[in-house]
Amino acid sequence: MPIKKIMVVDDSPTERLALLELLSKNGFDVVTAESGEEAIVKSKAELPDLILMDVVMPGMNGYQATRTIARDNATCTIPIIMCTSKGQETDRIWGMRQGALDYLVKPVDHQALLDRIRAIG
Repeated sequence: MPIKKIMVVDDSPTERLALLELLSKNGFDVVTAESGEEAIVKSKAELPDLILMDVVMPGMNGYQATRTIARDNATCTIPIIMCTSKGQETDRIWGMRQGALDYLVKPVDHQALLDRIRAIG
């Protein structure tokens, strides 16, 4: 399934804008969410082809949102790539256990991210 619509979930306006610009320039439709809670609601409404999920956010964190999205029948087929500043191996393993397909550490290498998106699609 080709990746066309990507949801960027990050509480940082700067991170959201940077990813929005990168992805839009590369031909993707982009939807954004500022929190884990918003990501869950929008993932059901928008049904994106891919979610880029931050971990450290106020309220529901990215691990919790990933687990919820990955276990919901309506959204369980949406691949999730975690994009976070949490770079420990235990963080990566925990993210994958919550249902993430991949795990990238910030600052995210833009070419590596685009390569991973293309590999999924």
